[in-house]
Formats: sequence, structure tokens, C-alpha cells
Amino acid sequence: MQKYFQFDELGTNYSREIMGGLTTFLAMAYILFVNPDILSGAGMDQGAVYVATALAAAIGTIIMGLIARYPIALAPGMGLNAFFTYSVVLGLGIPWETALLGVFISGIIFIIITVVGIREFIINAIPAELKYAAGAGIGLFIAFIGLQNAGIVVGSEATLVEIGDLAAPATLLAVFGVVITVIFMAMGLKGGIFYGMVVTALVGMVFNTVPVPEQIIGSIPSLAPTFGAAFSPFGEMGLGEIFTVQLMIVILTFLFVDFFDTAGTLYAVANQAGFVKDNKLPRAQRALLADSSATSIGAILGTSTTTAYIESSSGIAAGARTGFASLVTGALFLVALLFSPLLVVVTAAVTAPALIVVGVLMARSLGNIDWKKFEIAVPAFFTVIAMPLTYSIATGIALGFIMYPITMVAKGRAKEVHWIMYILLVVFALYFIYLGE
Repeated sequence: MQKYFQFDELGTNYSREIMGGLTTFLAMAYILFVNPDILSGAGMDQGAVYVATALAAAIGTIIMGLIARYPIALAPGMGLNAFFTYSVVLGLGIPWETALLGVFISGIIFIIITVVGIREFIINAIPAELKYAAGAGIGLFIAFIGLQNAGIVVGSEATLVEIGDLAAPATLLAVFGVVITVIFMAMGLKGGIFYGMVVTALVGMVFNTVPVPEQIIGSIPSLAPTFGAAFSPFGEMGLGEIFTVQLMIVILTFLFVDFFDTAGTLYAVANQAGFVKDNKLPRAQRALLADSSATSIGAILGTSTTTAYIESSSGIAAGARTGFASLVTGALFLVALLFSPLLVVVTAAVTAPALIVVGVLMARSLGNIDWKKFEIAVPAFFTVIAMPLTYSIATGIALGFIMYPITMVAKGRAKEVHWIMYILLVVFALYFIYLGE
């Protein structure tokens, strides 16, 4: 085991790897409760999604550890789960079973383009500014959802949105949760988001705002309501009814966001650990293959896109350097299957602070955009602002991809735009025309 994971070469040992794996798990354990809460909004069974989340995270992380040998954990991604529920299912009216099929297909496509080796080609075709803008826009979208769920922001006939009743018990609890989570994060506490949820839930139980669980450890919920549901549309509809223009756009969006989110996370975490050499990541293809495989497996189990987690950096900071740490994290996700009774305490007021703080973390990529260049600022701005205002990640990406070639050509920089971007301009323009019919 030590030889396979190169303990001596990387200067690590079992105790450091175990501590690193545990730290990563605690930093991202919030997804076990937040993901079922978000996907239940699409009509999915919360208990089944909890199991699917834990299994997808465990399987994906263990594959990453064994195949790529990196201390990088995977789980259903924030932003992608919000896109699944609010944009695809509720926004476009696509059944959640069909949406899962879209996730599965995007995973298969990801596997193919990874094996074929065209990853670098696709990454280079999309300008970095749009990648950063997409990440930040998703962060704002997630934060907006959190503010809504908490009752901090509510609807208004006069102004569309306005501040809610901050004196309402659930809203007040959510505000407390935001404050305590921000304090934990500012203090540099590993797993600050998870601990923020724990403290918020405990305070909610003390003041009778959150129900008290009858037990902490219980039997594992049935996976039957979601397992294999991704393939049920084939038995109910014809291919023409399944593979609509809308679903194709959904698949491409899942693929786009997951592709670049994973690539960015992998390189950021790997660079922190000192794995990147000459601007290249060894075994990058294996790492991407682990991620894409986890996405398809997760879709079969019953959850939205599985992706690499930036929280893995907390485990690396704690000493993790090999895939053995990922095995530890994956094993802990399996143990977590027994704690499903705690789902009863995870109300909107408890999960909202996590969504808001995750939004803050994702919005940091705004700093990587050159706002002084108008031809860059316009498409980036449209990408970012459109996601929360239209309640659609896909719309934000589409507007950014349309505006980028236009502003670049107007600036006289047409030759700097990859030919793929011109094709995408036409594709997304036709998409908006289709939606308007």
C-alpha cells in the first residue's frame, strides 16, 4: 500500500493521510444534507437522494484515489444540483428522470472526450474569462437561492424582490446561521460550513424552530425511488420526445460546467499540493476519467452531476498527499449512510447559510476577470448577472457565449476568437429563438 501510493517519495505516512482524508470529509460533509434538500425540490425522494449522494461521493472519491492516486474528493456538485432542480426541472418542465438521463449522457460524453484526448483542445477553445464568469455566476445563483430559502429575500409585485421579515423565527435562524458560518470560515476552521450547519441546527432545536430527530443512527433509506430512474424515459416516451432541443442544451450545459469546474478544481488543488510540473498535471487523464465515471454512476444511483471538490484543499493543508487520503474520505461517506435520520433537522433555514457561503467562495473568480477591457467585461457581466436574474445557469452561459464573439469582433480582435465560439454563437442564438416560439 505504501509503495503503491508512493509514501516515501511524497514524504507522507498513514497518520497524515488519515487526518487529511478526515479533514476533507468534514469540509464537504454538508453536501450530504444540502444535496437532498435541493433535489427534493425537483420532486425526488429525499432519503433516496441522501443515499445516492453518499454512494456517488464514496465511489467517485475511491476511484480517484485508486486510479489517479490524488487526495481529491468528489461529490454531487453545488451549482449543478441547483441547475438540475431550478433551471431544468422547474424552469424547463423536464421530468427529473429525464434530467438524470441528461446527466448520465453528459458523463458518457465526458468519458469519451477524456479517453480520446481532446480535453486540451476544448479547454483552449473557451476563453478563460467566460470560465471565470460562469463560476462566479453560479455562485451568485446559489447564494440567491439560499437567500430565498431563508426568507431573507422575498418576492415583490412592485420591485420583483425585497427584503423579507427578518423577525420570522426561521429567517432569524438562517441569519444566525450565516453569521456563525462566516465567523467559522473567517477563523480558518476546517469544515466551517459543516460546523455552521451543526450549530444552526442545534440552536434551531433549542428554540423549537427545527424538529428534534428521534434518533441519530438508523437504517439506510431505500434507493429504489431514484435508482435506475434515468432510464425510465425510454419505457415511457419515444426517442423524439426524449432528445429534444431543450434536453440537448441541458446535456451540453451539464458537460460544459462540469468539464471546466473539474479541470479548474483539479489544477488548483494539485498546484497547492505541488503536483503540477511545467504547467502540467501528471495523470490528469486518469483524474478526469474518475470524475466523468462518477458522474455517470451518480446519475444511475439518482443524483445530479458528481465533480471534484475544492474542499479537498483543506485535506491537503492537513497533510494529505496521496490517493490513500481519498480512500479514507470515501470510506467515511459510506459510514455516513447510517446517519440519514438527521435529515429531519436539515430545514431550509439550516441549509440556506451553506448555500450563501458557497456562493461567496465561488464568486471569488470575479477577481480573475480583466474588467478594464470592455470587450471582456460585457460578456462576463452578462454571464454573471443573467444566472440569478433569469434563474437559469444555461441562460447566463448562452448570453456570455453570444456576446463574446460580438464584442471581440467589434474591438478588432476577431482572429483571437476560436472558431468553436462562432459556432456556439449561432447555436445559442437559435436556442433563444426556439424558446421564444
